[in-house]
Amino acid sequence: MSLKETINEDMKSAMRSKDAALLGTIRLLQAAIKQKEVDERIQLDDPAIISIIEKMLKQRNDSIEAFKKAERIDLVSKEEFEVSVLKGYMPQQM
Repeated sequence: MSLKETINEDMKSAMRSKDAALLGTIRLLQAAIKQKEVDERIQLDDPAIISIIEKMLKQRNDSIEAFKKAERIDLVSKEEFEVSVLKGYMPQQM
């Protein structure tokens, strides 16, 4: 199963279980993938999707640092949850 199909299936199961936080994160990922596909008029393969996830992880980590400096613990925990979800789609390191 491709990475895009896995993300789709995870979104369906998040909808069924009514997990709003997980569903929101998966929808953000799908929106980023769809945007890239529409902009470049291509179908993304797994390595291209992984690069999008890496970019999103970097954004989240930068946000976590900024929120920690601003002492916004509520936003830090939200971003950390999104990081944990996105890391689930990354290939395992050797």
